[in-house]
Amino acid sequence: MEIQLLNHIESPEDVKRLSEDELKQLAEEVRRTLIHTTSQTGGHLASNLGVVELTIAMHRTFDSPKDSFVWDVGHQVYTHKLLTGRYDAFGTLRQNGGLSGFPNPAESAHDVFAAGHSGTSVAAGFGLAMGKNLHGDRSHTVAVIGDGSFTGGLVYEALNNAGHANTHFIVVLNDNEMSISGNVGAFANYLTRMRTHPAYYELKEDVKNRLYTIPKVGDASVKLITKAKKTLKDRLYGSTFFEDLGFAYMGPIDGHDIRALCDALESAKLIEEPVLLHIRTTKGKGYAPAEQNPSKFHGVSPFNVETGETAPSGGTNFSKEFGKYLCHFAEQDPNICAITAAMGLGTGLGDFEQKFPDRYFDVGIAEEFAVTFAGGLAKGGMIPVFAVYSTFLQRAYDEMIHDIAMQNLKVVLAVDRAGFVGSDGRSHQGLYDLAYLRSIPDTVIYSPSTYDGMCFYLYRALYDEGHIVAVRYPRGKQGYLPEGFKASYEDFAVLGDPSAEICVVTFGAEFSEVAQAVDALGEQGPAVKLVKLNKVWPISERAVREAMTAKQILFVEEGVRAGGIGEAFGFQLMSNSYKGTYKLIAVDNSFVHHATIPELRKEYGLDAEAVQKEIQSLV
Repeated sequence: MEIQLLNHIESPEDVKRLSEDELKQLAEEVRRTLIHTTSQTGGHLASNLGVVELTIAMHRTFDSPKDSFVWDVGHQVYTHKLLTGRYDAFGTLRQNGGLSGFPNPAESAHDVFAAGHSGTSVAAGFGLAMGKNLHGDRSHTVAVIGDGSFTGGLVYEALNNAGHANTHFIVVLNDNEMSISGNVGAFANYLTRMRTHPAYYELKEDVKNRLYTIPKVGDASVKLITKAKKTLKDRLYGSTFFEDLGFAYMGPIDGHDIRALCDALESAKLIEEPVLLHIRTTKGKGYAPAEQNPSKFHGVSPFNVETGETAPSGGTNFSKEFGKYLCHFAEQDPNICAITAAMGLGTGLGDFEQKFPDRYFDVGIAEEFAVTFAGGLAKGGMIPVFAVYSTFLQRAYDEMIHDIAMQNLKVVLAVDRAGFVGSDGRSHQGLYDLAYLRSIPDTVIYSPSTYDGMCFYLYRALYDEGHIVAVRYPRGKQGYLPEGFKASYEDFAVLGDPSAEICVVTFGAEFSEVAQAVDALGEQGPAVKLVKLNKVWPISERAVREAMTAKQILFVEEGVRAGGIGEAFGFQLMSNSYKGTYKLIAVDNSFVHHATIPELRKEYGLDAEAVQKEIQSLV
C-alpha cells in the first residue's frame, strides 16, 4: 500500500481536514508504517497497533498541545508521533540520536508527560488538569490507560481523588483484555462481566436508538443521555465502579470505529465533570501475527514482516538461565516459589509456571504488592523469589524497607536487566538498583558475570545470609571471558599479576569489558591485577585489602556514580588509610538516553577500548 496521506500529515490540524474515508485510509497507512518501521528497528508493536483509531480520533477531536494527552506507560505513542510532525524521522525510532519509543517532552510539545512505567497517567493527568484549573485554563486533559494497569494501586488512588473534582478531565480506558502477559485479578473479571451481560446490550441498543431521535440541542441533551444511560446501568447491575467514584461513565464502545470514537469524545467534552470513556480494542489489530500472539509482539526485535518471525536468538541468555536454575532448585525444595509482576516470560519464568503452577504467582503490574506479598509468603515459611526488571523494582522501595527488611524476613530478588538496557531508554535503564538496595539494612547483593555464576549465587541467595538478597544480572548474553576463567562461590576473585602496581576492580557485565581490555594490553602493556567482585554488597574486606597492595586502583562500574559500589569501595579504601591513587569510572548521575548497549558503553567510557586507555594512562 502506497503512503499517500500520512506523509503529508505535519500536525494534528491536517487530520481534522480529512474525510471519513480518508481517515480510514490514514489508519491503514499508519499500521503499514508501524509494521514496516518496527520490523527494522524493533519496538512495541502490538500495543501501538491497538490504538491507531483512538489516536486519530483524539487528534481529530481535541487541539493538541493546548488539550493535553497523557499516555500510560507510553509504549503506545507511535501513532501519536506520526500525527504530530514526526513522520520523516520515524525511521530513527529507538536509534541513538533518533526518536524515543516513549513520550518525550524534549522531543515535541505534543508529548506532555514522559512515561515508561505503568499506572501513572490518571494521577499525572489529574494533576495537570487541576493545575490548568488553578490558572483559569479550561482546556481538556485526556489520560489514556490500559486495563492491565488496573492491577496496580496508583490507578485507584488517582481515580478516588479525580472523580469529584471540577475539571475538564477525560480518562480513556483502553480495554484490550490483557497487559503484557494475560491480566489477572478481580478487575479483569469485572470488565469481562460488563462486556458479556446480554441484557445490557439488548437494552442499551434499544435505548440508544430512542435517544438518537432526540435532536442534539447542546448540554441539556447530553445530560439527558448521560442520565438515561446511568439509570439503565443502575437497573441492570447498580452503578458502575467509576460512577461510584464520581466519573460520568461512557461505553463500552468499539475502539476501532473512528466515527464512534469521535462522537464519544465530542460528547465527553461537553460533560462538566470527569468522564471515563471505556473502549474495547484488539491488541495487534491489523497484523495477524501480532493479533495471534500479542505477548510476543509487545516488545519485539527486528522481524520478517511476511512471517512475523524474528532472527534466531542464538541460544540462551541470563533470563533463561535464571529460569532454568530456579526450576532446578525448586524441584529439590518445595518451599521455593516465584513471583512476577506481569513479566513472567520476560523474566524467564515460563517453565516455572508450567512445572510449579501452585508456586507461581503473577500479581499483575503491581510491584509494590509483589514485594509485600513476598514478605507474607516468607512469614508463612516459603522462600519467595521475585523476578523483576531493575527499572520496575525501584517502585517498591518502601515495601522492601518496611515489609521485608524491618520484619527480618528472607526474600530473594532476581533483578533482571541490571545496567544499561538499550533502546527503551531513560525510563528503563537499570542503573539505580545498587544505590538504593545497599541503603537497606541487612541487604546482600550478588552480581554474577557468567551463567555459572548465576547458578552459584542464586543458590547462595536462597540459603545464605541476609534478609533481602538480590541477584542482579544484565540483559542479554554472557560476554567475553578470559581464557581459562571459571566462576566460583567466592565473594571475589583475583586474576592477573597479584603483585602488579595497577589494580582494576569491577563486577557484573562490566567484567567482560575490563577483562577484554586487560587481555588486549598483552605482554607489552603494564602488569595489571584484576579484582572481580561477585558479592558486591556488603563489600568484602578481604577484597579491599587485596586491591590495596597496588599503588593505583581503577574501579569500573556500569551504574550510577553517586551511591554506587565504586563510591563505597573508595570510602573503605579511605577508612583503611590507603595511600595510593583511586579513580572511579561510572555513569554520572543523569538519565541515560536510548541507544544500543555497546553504544552506551562507548559513550560513557565503559567499553573495552576506553578501559584499556584508562589503564595505560595510569602508567
